[in-house]
Amino acid sequence: MNIIDQLLDAIVIPPMIKVKQYFPRPKIDNIDDAVRKKIIQSQVFSQVKQGQRIAITAGSRGIANMPFVLKTIISLVKQAGGVPFLVPAMGSHGGATAQGQIDVLASRGITEETMGAPIYSDIEPVKIGVSQYGFPVYFDKNAWEADWTIVVNRIKPHTNFHGLVESGLQKMIVIGLGKQKGADICHSQGFDSMAKNILDIANVALTKANILCGVALLENAYHETCEVDVVPTNKIQEQEPKLLIKAKSLCSQLYFKSFDVMIVDEIGKNISGTGFDPNILGRIFPYKIEGLPEFKRMAILDITNESHGGANGLGLSDYTTERAFHKFSPEQTYANSLTTTVTHTSKIPIVLKNDKQAIQACIKCSNRMDKENITIVRIKNTLCMNELEISANLISEIEQNKNLEVIGQPYKWTFDQDGNLRKH
Repeated sequence: MNIIDQLLDAIVIPPMIKVKQYFPRPKIDNIDDAVRKKIIQSQVFSQVKQGQRIAITAGSRGIANMPFVLKTIISLVKQAGGVPFLVPAMGSHGGATAQGQIDVLASRGITEETMGAPIYSDIEPVKIGVSQYGFPVYFDKNAWEADWTIVVNRIKPHTNFHGLVESGLQKMIVIGLGKQKGADICHSQGFDSMAKNILDIANVALTKANILCGVALLENAYHETCEVDVVPTNKIQEQEPKLLIKAKSLCSQLYFKSFDVMIVDEIGKNISGTGFDPNILGRIFPYKIEGLPEFKRMAILDITNESHGGANGLGLSDYTTERAFHKFSPEQTYANSLTTTVTHTSKIPIVLKNDKQAIQACIKCSNRMDKENITIVRIKNTLCMNELEISANLISEIEQNKNLEVIGQPYKWTFDQDGNLRKH
């Protein structure tokens, strides 16, 4: 037994209990039908002429129904007489390489075979102008050479900055289609200036580039598509802020606001740009945001396979496991960090040999004398907030919130022979 084992093995983990959280749940049942109706109603495809080449953006995020949305758009472009193709629009993701970005799309189920259209990936963009504040404006080379570009993205709050626009159509135009260069320029002044820079640079691209329309997707708290909007290019700047307000009203949250220990089973690029969503858990903003949870220690137990070793967000935890550490890829993680200029999210926290020790370390270092009363919340990831686990001593909070429901009786966590959590 080494010194770490000696320090942690005696730490007692309290009984836990499963809890359901309930959120509003508007939902689209037939995504293909919804996209078709919106595009037909918008009449934007009437501008497509026979034989014109149409670029369609495909991003790196784990967006609900994205393969189906893209396939429907491709089908409608073909019906209109156009020749569709996909372009990766993900800034510096995929290790900022052309093949890396194709690989990211493949991990999302987006390939030439599944989509029925070619994918043209080129990491070197073209410069198309200069913004009002002096930023060079870049645009994907293949999209620029097409006759039209259709921008497809989810509208949602950003994990690192707040403004009139955050994650959505204009960010996809500036950073996604701007490739690594566009992302680097937009992030160059830090996140305090991001919202302003996106609007400034997007204004040039919307004026000069061949953008046909934006297809905006909204999701409910259960990560289900609940709204599709087709926005003509000349309406994007007006409509996107309104869609962002609506998107924020649909987001999930953690109803427990004050406790000692936060356990997150997994983080990853397919979950959030920061690995987990700080709009739910906090821990990233340089200023305090009312209503976010407050806790003393946090452990992240794993990194999703879909992240390909990209571990952005790991540095926001206090502890992690050897399992997560061995998945960490500096190449995948640091390219994004060096582009965004945010370094602390990509650092490596204290690495412990398994789940049990990471949890015990959180308890030991919670600075509570009465450790038998330690309070714990555990989630799978910030996309799955409808069911979680809490220490049984938080049960009184459930009685005060109609959006919470206890499932079953308290139990003790059990661990396998390697010290990792078993499913309950």
